[in-house]
Amino acid sequence: MKKVIYLLILLLSIGILTGCSNKEELDSEVVVVKVGLVGEMTEMWEPVQENLKDENIKIEIVKFADYTLPNQALADGEIDLNAFQHVAFLNNEINTKGLDLTPIGNTIIAPLNLYSKKINDVSQLKSGDKIAIPNDLTNGGRGLKVLETAGLIKLDKSKGYIPSVSDIIENPLKLEFIEVEASNIPSLLPDVAAAIINGNHAHDYGLDPKKDAIYSIPVDEIEEDNPYINIIVARGEDKDNEVYLKVVNAYNQPNVAKVINDTFGGLYIPAWKN
Repeated sequence: MKKVIYLLILLLSIGILTGCSNKEELDSEVVVVKVGLVGEMTEMWEPVQENLKDENIKIEIVKFADYTLPNQALADGEIDLNAFQHVAFLNNEINTKGLDLTPIGNTIIAPLNLYSKKINDVSQLKSGDKIAIPNDLTNGGRGLKVLETAGLIKLDKSKGYIPSVSDIIENPLKLEFIEVEASNIPSLLPDVAAAIINGNHAHDYGLDPKKDAIYSIPVDEIEEDNPYINIIVARGEDKDNEVYLKVVNAYNQPNVAKVINDTFGGLYIPAWKN
Protein backbone atom coordinates (compact mmCIF):
# COMPACT_ATOMS: atom_id res chain seq x y z
CA MET A 1 0.00 0.00 0.00
CA LYS A 2 2.82 2.39 0.90
CA LYS A 3 4.46 1.69 -2.45
CA VAL A 4 1.20 2.42 -4.27
CA ILE A 5 0.72 5.69 -2.41
CA TYR A 6 4.34 6.65 -3.09
CA LEU A 7 3.86 5.90 -6.78
CA LEU A 8 0.69 8.01 -6.95
CA ILE A 9 2.44 10.93 -5.24
CA LEU A 10 5.34 10.61 -7.66
CA LEU A 11 3.07 10.56 -10.70
CA LEU A 12 1.10 13.52 -9.39
CA SER A 13 4.29 15.47 -8.82
CA ILE A 14 5.48 14.71 -12.33
CA GLY A 15 2.12 15.85 -13.69
CA ILE A 16 2.30 19.13 -11.81
CA LEU A 17 5.86 19.75 -12.93
CA THR A 18 4.99 18.87 -16.52
CA GLY A 19 1.99 21.19 -16.40
CA CYS A 20 4.15 24.04 -15.12
CA SER A 21 6.77 23.26 -17.75
CA ASN A 22 4.16 23.30 -20.51
CA LYS A 23 2.77 26.61 -19.28
CA GLU A 24 6.24 28.14 -19.21
CA GLU A 25 6.85 26.78 -22.69
CA LEU A 26 3.62 28.34 -23.98
CA ASP A 27 4.48 31.65 -22.33
CA SER A 28 7.96 31.59 -23.85
CA GLU A 29 6.47 31.10 -27.32
CA VAL A 30 4.90 34.57 -27.30
CA VAL A 31 7.06 36.75 -29.55
CA VAL A 32 7.21 40.43 -28.64
CA VAL A 33 7.78 42.77 -31.59
CA LYS A 34 8.83 46.32 -30.69
CA VAL A 35 7.49 48.82 -33.23
CA GLY A 36 8.77 52.40 -33.22
CA LEU A 37 6.28 55.22 -33.92
CA VAL A 38 6.43 59.01 -33.81
CA GLY A 39 3.64 60.86 -32.01
CA GLU A 40 0.49 59.51 -30.40
CA MET A 41 -1.07 57.86 -33.45
CA THR A 42 -1.62 54.26 -32.33
CA GLU A 43 -5.31 53.54 -32.97
CA MET A 44 -4.74 51.40 -36.07
CA TRP A 45 -2.37 49.13 -34.16
CA GLU A 46 -5.18 47.88 -31.94
CA PRO A 47 -6.80 45.79 -34.73
CA VAL A 48 -3.32 44.73 -35.83
CA GLN A 49 -2.80 43.20 -32.40
CA GLU A 50 -6.24 41.59 -32.64
CA ASN A 51 -5.28 40.07 -35.99
CA LEU A 52 -2.16 38.58 -34.43
CA LYS A 53 -3.83 36.97 -31.42
CA ASP A 54 -3.68 33.46 -32.91
CA GLU A 55 -0.06 33.91 -34.01
CA ASN A 56 1.30 34.35 -30.46
CA ILE A 57 2.79 37.69 -31.51
CA LYS A 58 2.51 40.70 -29.24
CA ILE A 59 3.08 44.25 -30.49
CA GLU A 60 4.90 46.60 -28.12
CA ILE A 61 4.64 50.23 -29.22
CA VAL A 62 7.75 52.36 -28.63
CA LYS A 63 7.08 56.10 -29.06
CA PHE A 64 9.69 58.60 -30.21
CA ALA A 65 9.56 62.38 -29.96
CA ASP A 66 10.73 63.21 -33.50
CA TYR A 67 11.73 61.75 -36.86
CA THR A 68 15.48 61.74 -36.25
CA LEU A 69 15.39 58.84 -33.76
CA PRO A 70 13.50 55.69 -34.89
CA ASN A 71 15.72 54.67 -37.81
CA GLN A 72 18.89 54.77 -35.74
CA ALA A 73 17.11 52.91 -32.95
CA LEU A 74 16.09 50.23 -35.44
CA ALA A 75 19.60 49.97 -36.87
CA ASP A 76 20.99 49.66 -33.33
CA GLY A 77 18.57 46.84 -32.46
CA GLU A 78 16.66 48.82 -29.82
CA ILE A 79 13.41 48.11 -31.71
CA ASP A 80 12.42 45.45 -34.24
CA LEU A 81 10.42 47.51 -36.75
CA ASN A 82 9.36 51.09 -37.23
CA ALA A 83 6.33 52.59 -38.94
CA PHE A 84 6.53 56.37 -39.08
CA GLN A 85 8.03 57.41 -42.41
CA HIS A 86 7.46 57.44 -46.15
CA VAL A 87 9.75 55.97 -48.79
CA ALA A 88 11.45 59.26 -49.67
CA PHE A 89 12.38 59.89 -46.03
CA LEU A 90 13.80 56.38 -45.62
CA ASN A 91 15.84 56.63 -48.80
CA ASN A 92 17.36 59.91 -47.62
CA GLU A 93 18.20 58.38 -44.22
CA ILE A 94 19.85 55.40 -45.90
CA ASN A 95 21.87 57.63 -48.23
CA THR A 96 23.01 60.12 -45.59
CA LYS A 97 23.56 57.78 -42.63
CA GLY A 98 24.48 54.53 -44.34
CA LEU A 99 21.79 52.55 -42.51
CA ASP A 100 20.99 48.99 -43.61
CA LEU A 101 17.19 49.30 -43.49
CA THR A 102 14.48 48.20 -45.90
CA PRO A 103 10.70 48.57 -46.29
CA ILE A 104 8.73 45.34 -45.91
CA GLY A 105 5.16 46.62 -46.30
CA ASN A 106 2.88 49.63 -46.83
CA THR A 107 0.74 51.33 -44.20
CA ILE A 108 -0.80 54.68 -45.07
CA ILE A 109 -0.37 57.77 -47.15
CA ALA A 110 -0.80 61.06 -45.34
CA PRO A 111 -1.74 64.01 -47.53
CA LEU A 112 0.45 66.96 -46.47
CA ASN A 113 -1.70 70.01 -45.79
CA LEU A 114 -1.25 73.74 -45.33
CA TYR A 115 -2.88 75.08 -42.15
CA SER A 116 -3.47 78.58 -40.83
CA LYS A 117 -5.05 80.35 -37.87
CA LYS A 118 -5.04 83.69 -39.66
CA ILE A 119 -6.39 83.14 -43.16
CA ASN A 120 -8.92 80.87 -44.87
CA ASP A 121 -7.41 80.55 -48.35
CA VAL A 122 -3.97 80.70 -49.95
CA SER A 123 -5.15 83.68 -52.01
CA GLN A 124 -5.10 85.72 -48.78
CA LEU A 125 -1.36 85.35 -48.31
CA LYS A 126 0.46 88.69 -48.49
CA SER A 127 3.92 89.77 -49.57
CA GLY A 128 6.55 88.79 -47.01
CA ASP A 129 4.31 86.41 -45.07
CA LYS A 130 6.01 83.66 -43.06
CA ILE A 131 5.31 80.00 -43.73
CA ALA A 132 6.62 77.26 -41.46
CA ILE A 133 7.81 74.01 -43.04
CA PRO A 134 9.50 70.87 -41.61
CA ASN A 135 13.25 71.23 -41.33
CA ASP A 136 14.08 67.68 -42.49
CA LEU A 137 14.93 67.46 -46.17
CA THR A 138 12.23 65.07 -47.34
CA ASN A 139 9.22 66.47 -45.46
CA GLY A 140 10.40 70.02 -46.04
CA GLY A 141 10.84 69.25 -49.73
CA ARG A 142 7.43 67.64 -49.89
CA GLY A 143 5.96 70.74 -48.22
CA LEU A 144 7.56 72.95 -50.84
CA LYS A 145 6.04 70.75 -53.57
CA VAL A 146 2.61 71.33 -51.97
CA LEU A 147 3.21 75.09 -52.04
CA GLU A 148 4.28 74.85 -55.67
CA THR A 149 1.08 72.99 -56.55
CA ALA A 150 -0.82 75.77 -54.78
CA GLY A 151 0.80 78.25 -57.19
CA LEU A 152 2.78 80.11 -54.52
CA ILE A 153 6.30 79.24 -55.66
CA LYS A 154 8.16 77.51 -58.48
CA LEU A 155 10.92 74.94 -57.86
CA ASP A 156 13.91 73.68 -59.79
CA LYS A 157 12.53 70.55 -61.47
CA SER A 158 15.92 68.84 -61.44
CA LYS A 159 15.66 68.44 -57.65
CA GLY A 160 12.84 65.92 -57.98
CA TYR A 161 10.89 65.03 -54.84
CA ILE A 162 13.26 66.57 -52.30
CA PRO A 163 13.91 70.22 -53.14
CA SER A 164 15.12 72.67 -50.50
CA VAL A 165 14.37 76.34 -49.96
CA SER A 166 17.48 77.20 -51.98
CA ASP A 167 15.88 75.43 -54.97
CA ILE A 168 13.02 77.95 -55.19
CA ILE A 169 13.41 79.75 -58.51
CA GLU A 170 10.26 81.88 -58.34
CA ASN A 171 8.69 83.41 -55.22
CA PRO A 172 6.38 86.24 -56.35
CA LEU A 173 5.13 87.06 -52.84
CA LYS A 174 8.65 86.91 -51.38
CA LEU A 175 7.37 84.48 -48.78
CA GLU A 176 9.70 83.76 -45.87
CA PHE A 177 10.13 80.09 -44.99
CA ILE A 178 10.72 79.14 -41.36
CA GLU A 179 12.26 75.67 -41.12
CA VAL A 180 11.30 73.97 -37.84
CA GLU A 181 11.38 70.46 -36.41
CA ALA A 182 8.11 68.93 -37.60
CA SER A 183 6.64 68.18 -34.16
CA ASN A 184 7.00 71.83 -33.09
CA ILE A 185 5.26 73.38 -36.08
CA PRO A 186 1.63 73.20 -34.80
CA SER A 187 2.56 75.36 -31.80
CA LEU A 188 3.83 78.04 -34.19
CA LEU A 189 0.51 78.47 -36.01
CA PRO A 190 -0.38 81.68 -34.11
CA ASP A 191 2.97 83.22 -35.10
CA VAL A 192 3.06 82.52 -38.85
CA ALA A 193 0.71 83.13 -41.75
CA ALA A 194 0.51 79.42 -42.53
CA ALA A 195 2.32 76.15 -41.90
CA ILE A 196 2.89 72.79 -43.54
CA ILE A 197 2.08 70.17 -40.89
CA ASN A 198 2.61 66.43 -41.07
CA GLY A 199 -0.46 64.27 -40.59
CA ASN A 200 0.44 62.70 -37.25
CA HIS A 201 1.36 66.04 -35.68
CA ALA A 202 -1.81 67.63 -37.06
CA HIS A 203 -3.78 64.81 -35.47
CA ASP A 204 -2.01 65.16 -32.12
CA TYR A 205 -2.70 68.92 -32.17
CA GLY A 206 -6.40 68.38 -32.89
CA LEU A 207 -6.39 69.74 -36.44
CA ASP A 208 -9.01 68.49 -38.89
CA PRO A 209 -7.80 68.53 -42.51
CA LYS A 210 -11.35 68.96 -43.80
CA LYS A 211 -12.06 71.95 -41.58
CA ASP A 212 -8.70 73.53 -40.77
CA ALA A 213 -6.54 73.06 -43.87
CA ILE A 214 -6.47 76.02 -46.24
CA TYR A 215 -4.89 73.95 -49.00
CA SER A 216 -4.27 70.25 -49.64
CA ILE A 217 -3.49 67.99 -52.56
CA PRO A 218 -6.23 65.35 -52.90
CA VAL A 219 -5.03 61.77 -53.08
CA ASP A 220 -7.44 59.85 -55.30
CA GLU A 221 -5.40 56.71 -55.82
CA ILE A 222 -2.25 55.03 -54.58
CA GLU A 223 0.53 54.57 -57.11
CA GLU A 224 3.06 51.80 -56.57
CA ASP A 225 6.00 54.18 -57.01
CA ASN A 226 4.59 57.01 -54.90
CA PRO A 227 7.56 58.09 -52.73
CA TYR A 228 5.25 59.39 -50.00
CA ILE A 229 3.66 56.06 -49.11
CA ASN A 230 4.35 55.30 -45.45
CA ILE A 231 5.97 51.96 -44.76
CA ILE A 232 6.87 49.37 -42.15
CA VAL A 233 10.66 49.15 -42.03
CA ALA A 234 13.00 46.39 -40.86
CA ARG A 235 16.74 45.87 -40.78
CA GLY A 236 18.09 44.53 -44.06
CA GLU A 237 18.96 41.19 -42.48
CA ASP A 238 15.34 40.80 -41.33
CA LYS A 239 13.54 41.55 -44.58
CA ASP A 240 12.31 37.94 -44.86
CA ASN A 241 11.67 37.44 -41.15
CA GLU A 242 8.48 35.38 -40.91
CA VAL A 243 7.24 37.07 -37.74
CA TYR A 244 7.73 40.57 -39.13
CA LEU A 245 5.96 39.67 -42.38
CA LYS A 246 3.04 38.40 -40.29
CA VAL A 247 2.90 41.84 -38.67
CA VAL A 248 2.71 43.42 -42.14
CA ASN A 249 -0.06 41.03 -43.16
CA ALA A 250 -1.94 41.79 -39.94
CA TYR A 251 -1.74 45.49 -40.76
CA ASN A 252 -2.92 45.11 -44.36
CA GLN A 253 -6.41 43.96 -43.38
CA PRO A 254 -9.92 45.43 -43.82
CA ASN A 255 -10.47 46.00 -40.09
CA VAL A 256 -7.31 48.12 -39.93
CA ALA A 257 -8.40 50.11 -42.98
CA LYS A 258 -11.77 50.72 -41.30
CA VAL A 259 -10.12 52.11 -38.17
CA ILE A 260 -7.92 54.39 -40.29
CA ASN A 261 -10.87 55.71 -42.28
CA ASP A 262 -13.25 56.04 -39.33
CA THR A 263 -10.77 57.54 -36.89
CA PHE A 264 -8.80 59.94 -39.04
CA GLY A 265 -11.37 61.06 -41.61
CA GLY A 266 -9.01 61.66 -44.52
CA LEU A 267 -5.95 62.61 -42.47
CA TYR A 268 -4.56 59.20 -43.41
CA ILE A 269 -5.51 56.86 -46.27
CA PRO A 270 -4.81 53.08 -46.33
CA ALA A 271 -1.98 52.47 -48.79
CA TRP A 272 -2.13 48.80 -49.64
CA LYS A 273 -4.02 46.95 -52.35
CA ASN A 274 -7.20 45.01 -51.58
